[in-house]
Amino acid sequence: MVPRHVAIVGGGIAGLTTALSVHEQAAQAGISISCTLIEADSRWGGKIATHRVGELVIEAGPDSFLSQKPWALDLCAKLGLTDRLMNTNDFQKRTFVFSRGRLRELPEGLVVIVPTKLGPFLRSGLLSWRGVARMAMDLMLPAKRSTGDESLASFFRRRLGREAFERVIEPLMAGIYAGDADEISLRATFPRFLELERQYGSLIRGMLAGRKTAKMTDRTMFVTLRGGLGEMVDALVLRLKEAGTTLLDARQVIALRVRSGRLGTWTYDLVFEGGSALSADAVVLATPAFVSAELLRPLSQTAAEMLGAIPYVSTATISLAYETGSLQGDVSGFGFVVPKAEGGDLLAATWTSSKWPHRAPASQTLIRCYVGGKGRENLLQDDDETLVRRVREELHRITGITGEPAYVEVNRWERAMPQYTLGHLERLELIRSSLSRYQGLALTGAGYRGIGIPDCIRDGSETAAAVIRYLAEPRA
Repeated sequence: MVPRHVAIVGGGIAGLTTALSVHEQAAQAGISISCTLIEADSRWGGKIATHRVGELVIEAGPDSFLSQKPWALDLCAKLGLTDRLMNTNDFQKRTFVFSRGRLRELPEGLVVIVPTKLGPFLRSGLLSWRGVARMAMDLMLPAKRSTGDESLASFFRRRLGREAFERVIEPLMAGIYAGDADEISLRATFPRFLELERQYGSLIRGMLAGRKTAKMTDRTMFVTLRGGLGEMVDALVLRLKEAGTTLLDARQVIALRVRSGRLGTWTYDLVFEGGSALSADAVVLATPAFVSAELLRPLSQTAAEMLGAIPYVSTATISLAYETGSLQGDVSGFGFVVPKAEGGDLLAATWTSSKWPHRAPASQTLIRCYVGGKGRENLLQDDDETLVRRVREELHRITGITGEPAYVEVNRWERAMPQYTLGHLERLELIRSSLSRYQGLALTGAGYRGIGIPDCIRDGSETAAAVIRYLAEPRA
């Protein structure tokens, strides 16, 4: 039997995981397949990029993933990386918010951005007593009856009050989505909070109930790999090579064409820059939504418009390595976040060498700053030198850090962070229905059903399962 050919466009974590799952699920289904993974860049991994500079381990993109979502941990186990997993340092696990002119510690009892203890908030000075009292009203307010979509900002102001939202929730949200909480859809990002409100009538009661039933684990909330997340990418690429995947890097797909030989059966032609083409029985687009929009425009104008309506924002990470002995300033805990209400350039800063072991030698302190996002992208128009200067000025203003960094690295991510704005789930359904006639064509990646690494891994696996089910169907 001639193997069925699956082509996957996009070599980020979603595309890599889809390719691995295609091989695994084809074997389980007894289907002979060949698989080609195509990436426009000269390297694999997308936004996951680890750089080693001497003894420094620098993450250009994400530096960790949530352990509460099991898919990344499961993938690490499958790849033989479990013994490389690393928790955050126990002795430094404090995080701060820069609020009203100084750093204030996030109080004990904050569980996935929802407070479960009110006393520590009152003692912290992060909120006024009125703000804490308003937050406590979550225990008495009725659940909203409307089933329509609601923004994150509207939901948390309604449940916890304006002050708690602006001083606690918003900066933590910005660290995840780099977006505007007044535009981001609750149903598309945190449907669990909506379910807690409906089931328990209160976020605080719901989170407390969840803590009682949560399984004990030896993992901290965020975990990483000893040598950086690039280890996951390297292991995936090696496993795909062993499985016989054809890996094509530095190859730009500029068009997607469709041919039908039999009723309900399609052949897909991927056209490369330069004019050559590759034919496949099934195609997965693991590219950003705006890239997929242009490839799919000849097939469905509706899908292209809906994909193009998914906005993306730009961000940058700036890593600074200081000689520890000469560093002056407050670098206690894991770092800090900055509410939009405070103004300034920084979204957040992480004391990387304090948060994670083995990121820098004892003689150096590694700091990573996060800038950009919705409403703050103008900063990214500066050149690297100006950007670094402004970030150092912010660090000095907030923490008192002085000194000349021994090493600086700027990593820019243009249109890299998708925004799940109001109506996102309805747009996804329109995309699905408008492409439904093209069996064997699928979309995956951070633009659709979760932006985190575990979400992309899960989505890649589910996409592969749908492709294999299609290929397993009997043909007339």
